[in-house]
Amino acid sequence: MLSKVKSFALNGLNGFLVDVEVDVSNGLPAFDMVGLPDTAVKEAKERVRSAIKNSGKRFPTTRITVNLAPADVKKQGAYLDLPIALGIINATMPELKMDISNYVFIGELSLDGSLREVDGILPLLISAKASGYTKFIIPYDNKQEAGYIEGIEVYALKSLIETVELLTGEREFQAVTPLTYSANNTVKENDVDLCYVKGQAFAKRAIEVAVAGGHNVLFVGPPGAGKSMLAKCIPTIMPDLSFEEALETTKIHSVAGVLKGEDGIVTKRPFMTPHHTASRVAIVGGGQNAQPGVISLAHNGVLYLDEMPEYPRSVLESLRQPLEDRVITVTRTKASVEYPASFMLCASMNPCPCGNYGSKNAECKCTYSQIQKYRSRISGPLLDRIDLQITVDGVEYGELASTSKEESSKEVKRRVDLARKIQRERFKDETINVNAEMNEKHLKKYCELTAECESIIKTAFTSLNLSARARSRIIKVARTIADLELSQQIMPNHVLEAVGYRSNFNL
Repeated sequence: MLSKVKSFALNGLNGFLVDVEVDVSNGLPAFDMVGLPDTAVKEAKERVRSAIKNSGKRFPTTRITVNLAPADVKKQGAYLDLPIALGIINATMPELKMDISNYVFIGELSLDGSLREVDGILPLLISAKASGYTKFIIPYDNKQEAGYIEGIEVYALKSLIETVELLTGEREFQAVTPLTYSANNTVKENDVDLCYVKGQAFAKRAIEVAVAGGHNVLFVGPPGAGKSMLAKCIPTIMPDLSFEEALETTKIHSVAGVLKGEDGIVTKRPFMTPHHTASRVAIVGGGQNAQPGVISLAHNGVLYLDEMPEYPRSVLESLRQPLEDRVITVTRTKASVEYPASFMLCASMNPCPCGNYGSKNAECKCTYSQIQKYRSRISGPLLDRIDLQITVDGVEYGELASTSKEESSKEVKRRVDLARKIQRERFKDETINVNAEMNEKHLKKYCELTAECESIIKTAFTSLNLSARARSRIIKVARTIADLELSQQIMPNHVLEAVGYRSNFNL
């Protein structure tokens, strides 16, 4: 007897329909699976066999053939355990009269028949909804993610036997309760805050400008100057995640399997800090199934590279595409996937191997060649993509011991939110959201420069030996500074400040 069950599988962040066709016929006992299953799908045979037996149902001792259509697309993961088991039960026990035609089934089975949490449930449900499906049965531990998707009916169940009882009408179950999204960007009392950063007025102003326009920033200074603390303060002044941004970010974290223990949705902007020994695959993404890497997990948030020159050259150069295009294409033998990677890059480094070059508090002991070799670890094209390059020097003891009250992250965030609001209104008919994403067309439309502003940029272009890309980025930063000051026109003082962020540290 033939039975058909609907399910979904993932290709990157996109789900696609999988028709699980189960045929149980007379013949020698066999369990064959076709349709390009990967190892995890092939191993479903043993999980399904044990789960059916331990759920009190009869497993047929005949020939079983399972086809996963479309047959020319690779199926990965354990999403299909539940639909395969239900197809076998429906084909061998038609007297149960299970209502399987109205549901999409997703879930991994344990040997005792319980349903285990699966990765990527959010993008699976979103893709299925877009394809016109509205009723789903998923594992109980995935119910939080499912609660944030409107317009669908989801039943989160704990076992195979509960699924059979729902489909036969033997028991009634409540659908997953819809959840309301609430951004969570609050700063706890013991968390980092700009009010705890003494001195460093120039650097604090720089991160305010960087966050307001979504610009990349590099801190250069001696050890202990406060570079890492400044970087960790960046999330505290970033705008709250919108619901659309939260869903997009959660999809990536769900596919990567790092959402476990969360509330089902990402409510804070990511702040990813990979160690400098992390491999290129870990940061860019990849592996056998082209999984998302750290730079995709930082989407809509911050990627912080502490001691940037210590990262392998191949890792740093791989950042070029996402910094320019806001996406990363991961190509492997078995898959080619494009993941979103719109993040704010924040990096820090010492000015030289010993860290004291240019410091007013300590003497540098490095030779000229050592300094040049150290700085050359960061290529010119990559550095060109960093809008603000800031020198951070040590703080005097008097500033550290001062009891004067510094401006808090909450106060700075208020100005950042206002600047972002101006940008949202400006780009409401465009495909971009912040000033840092503008291209030449947008610069001509939204960044008209006076003759005096052009003269300042021309002088900087010549004296600092800047590239065409650097010129564009100076204009973008000037536009952000103007937004922070609620100015419709870019003024000469805005351009001068933007140039100052570019020329403060010149490799």
